[in-house]
Amino acid sequence: MKLSAAGKTITSDGNGVVDLAEGDSVMTITAQDKTIEQRVIDQVLYQKSPGQKTPGGKPWIKIDLKKVAAQQGMSNQQIGDPAQTAAYAKAITDKDVENVGSEKIDGVNTTHYKVSVDVSELPGGERMSKQLGPTLPMQVWLDDEGRIRQQQIDMTVKAPASANPDDSASPEELKMNTVMQFSDFGTEVDAEAPPAGQVADMTGQALQGSQQQG
Repeated sequence: MKLSAAGKTITSDGNGVVDLAEGDSVMTITAQDKTIEQRVIDQVLYQKSPGQKTPGGKPWIKIDLKKVAAQQGMSNQQIGDPAQTAAYAKAITDKDVENVGSEKIDGVNTTHYKVSVDVSELPGGERMSKQLGPTLPMQVWLDDEGRIRQQQIDMTVKAPASANPDDSASPEELKMNTVMQFSDFGTEVDAEAPPAGQVADMTGQALQGSQQQG
């Protein structure tokens, strides 16, 4: 994933396992030279990273993605849920499908398509369409069994203009490029929440932060 805003770019790379039916996932993510352990269980995000400061010095934080997404009018994909990223394929429209050609992904023969996602079909779609527009361009690479081997989403999120009347700056844009590769279909996903005594609930701080940004 590559995030760009205000002239700065952050690139992160991760690998792990995702239960595409239940939505749980276990991943290891590297971003800005830090390695982050991440789990999503029942749409609750757990993260552990070196040097992380939490109340009580607990090693893990947790954020309820449902609550934050509901307040922001965004989907969980925009705040770190890999299963939601994969679910975007369910909202592909019947129009604007372009067959790009045959390509190999991780040694597997695939057909590359450019498609459009109907934003209104996504969680929080009504508010998301105001930020993203009615459709979202996406690329998918399907193998001979019709399974997604690679998915690419290029998203531009428009933030509200500053409330300061003296600030003539245009609304800030966040550009997000996400590429996911899928393999080893059928792998068992063993996703368990960390022990409660090792977790600091940061959902309140996340909600407060998004309110201030709004």
